[in-house]
Order: sequence, then C-alpha cells, then structure tokens
Amino acid sequence: MSENTSREQGLRALHELIKHIRVGMLTTAMPDGTLRSRPMATQQTEADGGLWFFTRADAAKCAEVQANPHVNVSYASPRENRFISVSGTATVVCDRKKIEELWDQLYKAWFPHGLEDPELALLRVDVGQAEYWDVPSGTMTEIAGF
Repeated sequence: MSENTSREQGLRALHELIKHIRVGMLTTAMPDGTLRSRPMATQQTEADGGLWFFTRADAAKCAEVQANPHVNVSYASPRENRFISVSGTATVVCDRKKIEELWDQLYKAWFPHGLEDPELALLRVDVGQAEYWDVPSGTMTEIAGF
C-alpha cells in the first residue's frame, strides 16, 4: 500500500470518527510555553486533512498560533467510548470566500455582526497525526500518522 493510500485511509477513518462530534478542545501553546485549551465547533473536515473552525482574527488563540502553529484538537464521545486526539499545525485564514462558504446564521450567537464582522476569520488545522482510544480494549490506535 502506498503512503498516499495509507494517508487517505487514515483521513477517512478520522472523518468517520469525528463527524458526529461537533465540538473539539483546541490546545495551543501560550508565549510562556504553558498550554491552553478551549472548545471549538468543527465547521468542516476536508479530505486532505484540514479541520476548519470559526474564530476572531484578534482572538488570543490566533496570536498563539502565529507564534507557535503546533496544536492539538481532542474529541470525545463518552457515550460511544470514542476518544480522538489530533495533532497538527494551525493557520489563521481570512479568506472571505471560504468564510462565506462555511457560514451559517446559527453562528450569529458567537459572531453577532455575522459576515460583516471584519475580525471574522477561520482557523485551519492541518492534521499531522491522529490517535483513537478504544476504551473497551484499553488500546490506543494510530489512525493517521503522516
């Protein structure tokens, strides 16, 4: 099996594992090296390993990502004994076309100015590695290591 085929299979497996888990915990490194986590709603998972989240360009997490792009996103569905950890690199994206593509009026609760908000931005996490814990067996499986 080629490396590309293996990566594609891993990304498909990751997508299946997280597609019904709406919120992940995004962890960034602060300037002093301490870690900070916050809940983020996943807007889209892409076939190439991109995870998309809405944010504000002036948010602390964006400054943290620009200083150190290495992040982790953890997903959990305790009812299904599903726990996933995704490591990768994050980028702040201010592409208006992509913002409009992913926008839903429900997001006005967090972004009251909607698409007119000049600080509305996206955070893209490019998956580098993902692990899945199978709770009943007590094993960890690497589902996507790139």
